Amino acid sequence: MTALDLGSPREQLACAFRWLARLDMHEGVANHCSLATTDDGSRFLINPQGRHYAELRASDLLEVDASTVQRPDDVEPTAWAIHGAMHRQGHHVGCVMHTHSLYATALACLESPSLPPVEQSAMRFFERVHVDKGFDGMGLGEEAERLGNLAGKAPILLLGNHGVIATGADVAEAFDSLYYFERACRSYLVARASGLPLKAVPDEVARKTAQQWEESVREGAATMHLAALMRLLDRDDPDYRQ
Repeated sequence: MTALDLGSPREQLACAFRWLARLDMHEGVANHCSLATTDDGSRFLINPQGRHYAELRASDLLEVDASTVQRPDDVEPTAWAIHGAMHRQGHHVGCVMHTHSLYATALACLESPSLPPVEQSAMRFFERVHVDKGFDGMGLGEEAERLGNLAGKAPILLLGNHGVIATGADVAEAFDSLYYFERACRSYLVARASGLPLKAVPDEVARKTAQQWEESVREGAATMHLAALMRLLDRDDPDYRQ
């Protein structure tokens, strides 16, 4: 397997699930990730109800129609509502990854859930996080449609009192954003817990660093990240491709 041989979109998404489990960014059999299979977002892949991220294989992923009113039997209600709304309303958003990962969710619980540019990973998200403070329940009905309207507002949607959603053109981009955002939240909250004064960089430095991050992603950094994770699974846990 070459460095940039990512296999099929199903295999890429299955890899992301396995790594989210390995990184303890799962929530039992809850939380969901989806990937559009059509340019207009009308159809997408999503994990089936009741399956743990750690056991998902490419063939387990369900392909569903976002325009269908009736929820498929094997799709969990909040997954159908939130991801269906995001794919319907954000046609340019290819991949949607929603987790309740520890550090991002902890940040979302704060009265002022901002991520200051105190280290390099946090600078990646300078002016690239949309904070939603309108939590109104578990993501069904009107709440799901409201969240769907946020699709594409920013690479990271920090859902107050709830969790985080990373979006991207493909699995590699969305996963890379989610991974680095969780690490940035961890570094910030650990530094904050020290009780010592924090030192953020000036806005112009944070803005320049964020642009450098974007350039690295355009040049293939996120793709190389996913390819490396797939190689590791091919060695240790290859049934994800089945």
